[in-house]
Amino acid sequence: MALPEMLSIYPQSNSPKATIRALWLDLIDPDTGEVKEVEGVAGVALPSRENLSEIESSSRLKARDGVLTMSVPIVTHVEGGPPLVAPLGFVLSRDRLITVRFSALPAFDAVARRFTDSGEPPTSSLEVFLDLCDELVDRLADGLEQAATDLRTLSATAFHVPDSQGRKAIRSNNVIRAQLRHVGRLGDALSEKRDALLALGRAIDFACGMTAGWSDGELASRMDGLQLDVASLDNYEVHLSDKVQFLLDAMVGLIGIAQNDIFKILTIVSIVGIPPTLMASIYGMNFKNIPEFDWAFGYPYGLGMIGLSAIIPLVWFKWRGWF
Repeated sequence: MALPEMLSIYPQSNSPKATIRALWLDLIDPDTGEVKEVEGVAGVALPSRENLSEIESSSRLKARDGVLTMSVPIVTHVEGGPPLVAPLGFVLSRDRLITVRFSALPAFDAVARRFTDSGEPPTSSLEVFLDLCDELVDRLADGLEQAATDLRTLSATAFHVPDSQGRKAIRSNNVIRAQLRHVGRLGDALSEKRDALLALGRAIDFACGMTAGWSDGELASRMDGLQLDVASLDNYEVHLSDKVQFLLDAMVGLIGIAQNDIFKILTIVSIVGIPPTLMASIYGMNFKNIPEFDWAFGYPYGLGMIGLSAIIPLVWFKWRGWF
Protein backbone atom coordinates (compact mmCIF):
# COMPACT_ATOMS: atom_id res chain seq x y z
CA MET A 1 0.00 0.00 0.00
CA ALA A 2 1.36 3.40 -0.95
CA LEU A 3 1.09 5.84 1.90
CA PRO A 4 0.06 9.50 1.31
CA GLU A 5 2.98 11.78 0.57
CA MET A 6 1.80 14.34 3.10
CA LEU A 7 1.64 11.84 5.95
CA SER A 8 4.28 11.75 8.67
CA ILE A 9 4.53 8.64 10.82
CA TYR A 10 6.07 8.50 14.31
CA PRO A 11 7.88 6.22 14.91
CA GLN A 12 8.95 6.66 11.28
CA SER A 13 8.52 3.77 8.87
CA ASN A 14 7.27 3.26 5.33
CA SER A 15 5.47 -0.02 5.92
CA PRO A 16 1.68 -0.20 6.29
CA LYS A 17 2.07 -2.47 9.34
CA ALA A 18 4.18 0.19 11.03
CA THR A 19 1.50 2.70 10.13
CA ILE A 20 -1.11 0.63 11.94
CA ARG A 21 1.13 0.38 15.04
CA ALA A 22 2.29 4.04 14.96
CA LEU A 23 1.32 6.20 17.91
CA TRP A 24 1.14 9.43 15.87
CA LEU A 25 -0.01 10.00 12.30
CA ASP A 26 0.43 13.59 11.14
CA LEU A 27 -1.55 14.64 8.04
CA ILE A 28 -0.52 17.92 6.40
CA ASP A 29 -3.15 19.49 4.12
CA PRO A 30 -4.45 16.10 2.93
CA ASP A 31 -6.76 15.70 -0.03
CA THR A 32 -9.87 13.51 -0.09
CA GLY A 33 -8.05 10.44 -1.36
CA GLU A 34 -5.36 10.68 1.31
CA VAL A 35 -7.97 11.08 4.03
CA LYS A 36 -9.85 7.98 2.89
CA GLU A 37 -6.65 5.96 2.72
CA VAL A 38 -5.64 6.92 6.26
CA GLU A 39 -9.18 6.26 7.51
CA GLY A 40 -8.95 2.77 6.04
CA VAL A 41 -5.57 2.13 7.68
CA ALA A 42 -6.41 3.65 11.07
CA GLY A 43 -10.04 2.56 11.24
CA VAL A 44 -11.37 5.97 12.38
CA ALA A 45 -13.24 8.80 10.67
CA LEU A 46 -11.25 12.00 10.17
CA PRO A 47 -12.84 15.48 10.27
CA SER A 48 -12.79 17.70 7.19
CA ARG A 49 -11.39 21.22 7.15
CA GLU A 50 -14.93 22.62 7.23
CA ASN A 51 -15.72 20.61 10.36
CA LEU A 52 -12.50 21.71 12.05
CA SER A 53 -13.28 25.36 11.27
CA GLU A 54 -16.63 25.36 13.12
CA ILE A 55 -16.66 27.46 16.28
CA GLU A 56 -19.32 25.74 18.40
CA SER A 57 -17.95 23.87 21.39
CA SER A 58 -20.07 20.83 20.50
CA SER A 59 -18.40 20.76 17.07
CA ARG A 60 -14.89 21.31 18.36
CA LEU A 61 -14.98 18.71 21.14
CA LYS A 62 -16.51 15.30 20.46
CA ALA A 63 -16.21 11.84 21.97
CA ARG A 64 -17.53 8.70 20.31
CA ASP A 65 -16.68 5.03 20.87
CA GLY A 66 -13.58 5.93 22.87
CA VAL A 67 -12.23 8.31 20.19
CA LEU A 68 -11.85 12.01 20.99
CA THR A 69 -12.04 14.57 18.17
CA MET A 70 -10.79 18.05 19.03
CA SER A 71 -10.17 21.12 16.87
CA VAL A 72 -8.13 24.21 17.71
CA PRO A 73 -7.47 27.40 15.70
CA ILE A 74 -3.71 27.83 15.52
CA VAL A 75 -1.86 31.02 14.60
CA THR A 76 0.78 30.52 11.93
CA HIS A 77 3.27 33.07 10.67
CA VAL A 78 4.33 33.55 7.08
CA GLU A 79 7.59 35.41 6.65
CA GLY A 80 6.90 38.96 5.55
CA GLY A 81 3.12 38.60 5.97
CA PRO A 82 0.44 38.89 8.63
CA PRO A 83 -0.34 36.05 11.05
CA LEU A 84 -2.77 33.49 9.67
CA VAL A 85 -5.23 31.29 11.52
CA ALA A 86 -5.58 27.68 10.39
CA PRO A 87 -7.58 24.86 11.98
CA LEU A 88 -5.81 21.99 13.69
CA GLY A 89 -7.51 18.69 14.44
CA PHE A 90 -6.67 16.01 17.00
CA VAL A 91 -8.20 12.54 16.72
CA LEU A 92 -7.14 10.79 19.92
CA SER A 93 -7.72 7.19 20.95
CA ARG A 94 -5.95 4.85 23.36
CA ASP A 95 -3.87 3.39 20.53
CA ARG A 96 -3.11 6.36 18.31
CA LEU A 97 -3.11 10.10 17.82
CA ILE A 98 -3.92 11.47 14.36
CA THR A 99 -3.36 15.17 13.73
CA VAL A 100 -4.85 16.98 10.74
CA ARG A 101 -3.35 20.35 9.88
CA PHE A 102 -3.34 22.67 6.90
CA SER A 103 -0.20 24.71 7.40
CA ALA A 104 3.38 24.29 8.56
CA LEU A 105 3.68 24.27 12.34
CA PRO A 106 7.21 24.52 13.80
CA ALA A 107 5.90 23.11 17.10
CA PHE A 108 5.06 19.80 15.40
CA ASP A 109 8.44 19.65 13.70
CA ALA A 110 10.17 20.29 17.04
CA VAL A 111 8.26 17.48 18.76
CA ALA A 112 8.97 15.09 15.88
CA ARG A 113 12.70 15.91 16.00
CA ARG A 114 12.71 15.40 19.76
CA PHE A 115 11.18 11.94 19.34
CA THR A 116 13.70 11.07 16.64
CA ASP A 117 16.82 12.48 18.31
CA SER A 118 16.17 11.35 21.86
CA GLY A 119 15.99 7.67 21.02
CA GLU A 120 13.18 7.36 23.58
CA PRO A 121 9.89 7.28 21.69
CA PRO A 122 6.66 8.07 23.56
CA THR A 123 4.85 5.21 25.23
CA SER A 124 1.24 6.28 24.58
CA SER A 125 -0.86 8.40 22.26
CA LEU A 126 -1.87 10.58 25.21
CA GLU A 127 1.78 11.36 25.89
CA VAL A 128 2.20 12.49 22.27
CA PHE A 129 -0.88 14.70 22.62
CA LEU A 130 0.50 16.28 25.78
CA ASP A 131 3.91 16.84 24.17
CA LEU A 132 2.27 18.64 21.23
CA CYS A 133 0.05 20.75 23.50
CA ASP A 134 3.04 21.60 25.70
CA GLU A 135 5.04 22.78 22.67
CA LEU A 136 2.10 24.78 21.32
CA VAL A 137 1.61 26.47 24.70
CA ASP A 138 5.34 27.28 24.91
CA ARG A 139 5.29 28.93 21.49
CA LEU A 140 2.16 30.92 22.34
CA ALA A 141 3.95 32.07 25.49
CA ASP A 142 6.95 33.15 23.39
CA GLY A 143 4.60 35.13 21.16
CA LEU A 144 3.06 36.87 24.17
CA GLU A 145 6.52 37.71 25.53
CA GLN A 146 7.50 39.25 22.18
CA ALA A 147 4.27 41.26 22.13
CA ALA A 148 5.01 42.51 25.66
CA THR A 149 8.49 43.62 24.53
CA ASP A 150 7.03 45.48 21.54
CA LEU A 151 4.46 47.18 23.75
CA ARG A 152 7.16 48.31 26.18
CA THR A 153 9.15 49.78 23.29
CA LEU A 154 6.10 51.62 21.96
CA SER A 155 5.26 52.90 25.42
CA ALA A 156 8.81 54.21 25.89
CA THR A 157 8.72 55.92 22.49
CA ALA A 158 5.40 57.59 23.21
CA PHE A 159 5.71 58.60 26.85
CA HIS A 160 9.30 58.43 28.08
CA VAL A 161 11.03 60.69 25.56
CA PRO A 162 11.95 64.16 26.96
CA ASP A 163 10.00 67.04 25.45
CA SER A 164 13.17 68.70 24.23
CA GLN A 165 13.98 65.57 22.19
CA GLY A 166 10.58 64.07 21.51
CA ARG A 167 8.38 67.05 20.66
CA LYS A 168 9.13 66.85 16.97
CA ALA A 169 8.59 63.06 16.84
CA ILE A 170 5.34 63.22 18.78
CA ARG A 171 3.94 65.91 16.48
CA SER A 172 4.95 64.06 13.34
CA ASN A 173 1.91 62.55 11.67
CA ASN A 174 4.04 59.86 10.01
CA VAL A 175 5.50 58.73 13.34
CA ILE A 176 2.09 58.60 15.03
CA ARG A 177 0.54 56.73 12.09
CA ALA A 178 3.34 54.15 12.15
CA GLN A 179 2.87 53.68 15.89
CA LEU A 180 -0.89 53.30 15.48
CA ARG A 181 -0.43 50.65 12.80
CA HIS A 182 2.05 48.80 15.02
CA VAL A 183 -0.33 48.87 17.98
CA GLY A 184 -3.18 47.72 15.74
CA ARG A 185 -1.14 44.78 14.45
CA LEU A 186 -0.21 43.81 18.01
CA GLY A 187 -3.84 43.96 19.09
CA ASP A 188 -4.88 41.78 16.16
CA ALA A 189 -2.15 39.23 16.88
CA LEU A 190 -3.05 39.12 20.57
CA SER A 191 -6.68 38.50 19.69
CA GLU A 192 -5.73 35.52 17.52
CA LYS A 193 -3.45 34.14 20.24
CA ARG A 194 -6.24 34.46 22.79
CA ASP A 195 -8.58 32.45 20.55
CA ALA A 196 -5.92 29.76 20.22
CA LEU A 197 -5.27 29.72 23.98
CA LEU A 198 -8.95 29.42 24.86
CA ALA A 199 -9.54 26.62 22.35
CA LEU A 200 -6.39 24.78 23.38
CA GLY A 201 -7.34 25.11 27.05
CA ARG A 202 -10.79 23.67 26.35
CA ALA A 203 -9.26 20.78 24.41
CA ILE A 204 -6.86 19.99 27.26
CA ASP A 205 -9.68 20.15 29.82
CA PHE A 206 -11.83 17.91 27.61
CA ALA A 207 -9.04 15.39 27.14
CA CYS A 208 -8.24 15.46 30.86
CA GLY A 209 -11.81 14.56 31.74
CA MET A 210 -12.26 11.90 29.05
CA THR A 211 -8.92 10.11 29.52
CA ALA A 212 -8.89 9.80 33.29
CA GLY A 213 -8.31 6.07 33.12
CA TRP A 214 -5.81 6.09 30.27
CA SER A 215 -2.70 7.29 32.07
CA ASP A 216 -0.62 7.07 35.19
CA GLY A 217 -0.10 9.82 37.74
CA GLU A 218 2.76 11.44 35.83
CA LEU A 219 0.66 12.21 32.74
CA ALA A 220 -2.20 13.40 34.95
CA SER A 221 0.11 15.85 36.72
CA ARG A 222 1.36 17.06 33.32
CA MET A 223 -2.24 17.74 32.31
CA ASP A 224 -2.81 19.73 35.50
CA GLY A 225 0.34 21.72 34.80
CA LEU A 226 -0.77 22.46 31.23
CA GLN A 227 -4.16 23.65 32.48
CA LEU A 228 -2.44 26.04 34.90
CA ASP A 229 -0.10 27.30 32.17
CA VAL A 230 -3.00 28.02 29.82
CA ALA A 231 -4.92 29.83 32.56
CA SER A 232 -1.91 31.99 33.47
CA LEU A 233 -1.22 32.84 29.82
CA ASP A 234 -4.86 33.74 29.32
CA ASN A 235 -4.67 36.19 32.24
CA TYR A 236 -1.43 37.61 30.88
CA GLU A 237 -3.00 38.08 27.45
CA VAL A 238 -5.86 40.04 29.05
CA HIS A 239 -3.27 42.32 30.67
CA LEU A 240 -1.53 42.86 27.32
CA SER A 241 -4.86 43.56 25.60
CA ASP A 242 -5.63 46.20 28.22
CA LYS A 243 -2.24 47.77 27.54
CA VAL A 244 -2.92 47.75 23.79
CA GLN A 245 -6.21 49.56 24.41
CA PHE A 246 -4.43 52.08 26.64
CA LEU A 247 -1.81 52.73 23.97
CA LEU A 248 -4.48 53.12 21.30
CA ASP A 249 -6.28 55.70 23.44
CA ALA A 250 -2.97 57.45 24.12
CA MET A 251 -2.08 57.57 20.43
CA VAL A 252 -5.45 59.06 19.61
CA GLY A 253 -4.84 61.62 22.37
CA LEU A 254 -1.44 62.49 20.87
CA ILE A 255 -3.06 62.97 17.49
CA GLY A 256 -5.56 65.32 19.14
CA ILE A 257 -2.72 67.27 20.76
CA ALA A 258 -0.91 67.55 17.44
CA GLN A 259 -4.07 68.79 15.75
CA ASN A 260 -4.67 71.30 18.56
CA ASP A 261 -1.12 72.60 18.12
CA ILE A 262 -1.75 73.10 14.42
CA PHE A 263 -5.06 74.88 15.02
CA LYS A 264 -3.45 77.02 17.73
CA ILE A 265 -0.72 78.15 15.35
CA LEU A 266 -3.25 78.90 12.63
CA THR A 267 -5.41 80.85 15.09
CA ILE A 268 -2.47 82.90 16.37
CA VAL A 269 -1.33 83.69 12.82
CA SER A 270 -4.81 84.78 11.79
CA ILE A 271 -5.30 86.94 14.89
CA VAL A 272 -1.84 88.51 14.61
CA GLY A 273 -2.56 89.37 10.99
CA ILE A 274 -5.77 91.28 11.76
CA PRO A 275 -4.28 94.47 13.37
CA PRO A 276 -1.66 95.01 10.61
CA THR A 277 -4.40 94.59 8.04
CA LEU A 278 -6.46 97.19 9.89
CA MET A 279 -3.54 99.64 10.00
CA ALA A 280 -2.77 99.13 6.32
CA SER A 281 -6.44 99.61 5.47
CA ILE A 282 -6.65 102.87 7.42
CA TYR A 283 -3.58 104.39 5.84
CA GLY A 284 -4.52 103.07 2.44
CA MET A 285 -7.66 105.27 2.31
CA ASN A 286 -7.40 108.12 -0.24
CA PHE A 287 -8.63 111.06 1.82
CA LYS A 288 -6.72 114.40 1.90
CA ASN A 289 -7.59 115.11 5.51
CA ILE A 290 -5.52 112.23 6.83
CA PRO A 291 -2.82 114.12 8.82
CA GLU A 292 -0.08 111.56 8.33
CA PHE A 293 -0.13 112.06 4.52
CA ASP A 294 1.63 115.41 4.90
CA TRP A 295 4.27 114.22 7.36
CA ALA A 296 7.84 113.81 6.13
CA PHE A 297 8.10 110.53 8.04
CA GLY A 298 4.52 109.41 7.41
CA TYR A 299 5.54 106.30 5.47
CA PRO A 300 7.97 104.98 8.13
CA TYR A 301 5.36 105.89 10.74
CA GLY A 302 2.74 103.82 8.94
CA LEU A 303 5.10 100.85 8.61
CA GLY A 304 5.96 101.13 12.29
CA MET A 305 2.28 101.13 13.26
CA ILE A 306 1.70 98.03 11.15
CA GLY A 307 4.68 96.24 12.73
CA LEU A 308 3.73 97.32 16.26
CA SER A 309 0.14 96.13 15.76
CA ALA A 310 1.54 92.67 14.92
CA ILE A 311 4.00 92.59 17.85
CA ILE A 312 1.51 93.60 20.57
CA PRO A 313 -0.75 90.50 20.10
CA LEU A 314 2.32 88.22 20.10
CA VAL A 315 3.57 89.76 23.36
CA TRP A 316 0.09 89.38 24.85
CA PHE A 317 -0.17 85.66 23.86
CA LYS A 318 3.30 85.00 25.25
CA TRP A 319 2.47 86.77 28.55
CA ARG A 320 -0.71 84.69 28.89
CA GLY A 321 1.29 81.49 28.22
CA TRP A 322 -0.76 80.49 25.19
CA PHE A 323 2.32 79.49 23.21
